[in-house]
Amino acid sequence: MRITSRRKTIAFFVVLGVCLVTLAIALDVGWIIRWRQGVMLFLGVVFFAAIILGSILNTGYLVREIRLNEQHGSFINAVTHELKTPITSIRLYLETLQRREVDEGQRQQFYKLMLDDTDRLLGTVEQVLKAGEVGYKRGEPYRAEVDLGSIVSECMELSCARYHLQPGAVHFEAAANALPNGDPVEFLVHGDPEELRTAVSNLLDNAIKYSGNNVDVSLQIDTPDDKRVVLRVRDHGVGIPADQLKRIFKRFYRVPRRSTSKVKGTGLGLFIVRSIARTHGGKVFAESRGEGQGTTVTLELPRIMA
Repeated sequence: MRITSRRKTIAFFVVLGVCLVTLAIALDVGWIIRWRQGVMLFLGVVFFAAIILGSILNTGYLVREIRLNEQHGSFINAVTHELKTPITSIRLYLETLQRREVDEGQRQQFYKLMLDDTDRLLGTVEQVLKAGEVGYKRGEPYRAEVDLGSIVSECMELSCARYHLQPGAVHFEAAANALPNGDPVEFLVHGDPEELRTAVSNLLDNAIKYSGNNVDVSLQIDTPDDKRVVLRVRDHGVGIPADQLKRIFKRFYRVPRRSTSKVKGTGLGLFIVRSIARTHGGKVFAESRGEGQGTTVTLELPRIMA
């Protein structure tokens, strides 16, 4: 469907270009044969306005296509690297195990490294597939009553294990997750548990990857009113320039700078988060004081009362 839609868009702008050329020729011919002054003036104004408007639309379309092609190129390079690196690593360990004897300790280490590479490979494939799915509406979406706090806790444990982080590297801030009497709060939302888990995992992955060597990521869940559940993921990493804060949620987009050139990724994580937030009636946005000042990404979802 997306290919068909793209072809229709291209066809529209091709037809628009042909019509503009036709109008320009008609206008020139009208001037040459010197139609009556009133008719000529009216048609000239209409045709000229149409040509200007069409030129603006065509220029905007071309600029968008150029940017999209650049993003596609960056995406292909990133995905190629993300797929090739773990495959090469797994192959190297397998060849080592095949060609020479290794002791049991080293063998277990190789198995662990290969499993890590497999997880990385699977994560990249799942992210690409998820990015392809978020643009489509396939029937009625699945919705259930979900405790966002439980999902966040699960994702925190998985992220710490995946990145081999020290205890406390990812933690809750003073907490918005308990009542004065000590009872836990249920942050209930109406949504798809798997999609929400994907969104929270992507937020955590981004915060950890862009934190540098000293990972210090804090999460806070809050209910500022009866209508919203708010999750804030704050890191103390590289930060984001002010003019990039909205662009980072676009498909394939990555902030162009040297400090993050070695960070692995496809430019799809935050795009997926934004898409999931929108399908759940919420929103996501980022805040940062600038480069080196860390970043806070806020996910807001509609709340349902217990």
